[in-house]
Amino acid sequence: MAAGLPALLLLLLAGLTAVNAVSTKAGCLHAAREAALAAARGEARIPGAPPGAEVSVSIDEGRAQATVRAPVRALGGRLPRITVVATAVAALEPGAGEGDR
Repeated sequence: MAAGLPALLLLLLAGLTAVNAVSTKAGCLHAAREAALAAARGEARIPGAPPGAEVSVSIDEGRAQATVRAPVRALGGRLPRITVVATAVAALEPGAGEGDR
């Protein structure tokens, strides 16, 4: 029984880290989708992303691509960080960036 408790604690920390990584991945996907759509419309705003995330947007060949990278800290401070990445692509809308006429 005494040997099983550390193993149980390790499994609990691994499970909580996995849940944290999945929720951060969902936040990155949402932010990437919103950033790609905003870039396709010609807007300059960057939507909210998870804390510590890096957002990059590129526009080429009639499409906007947004990539969001965010670190996930593993529970139990001595473990390395995990980086989750999400990418979204949107077609440029006609007249985007021309201004209102």
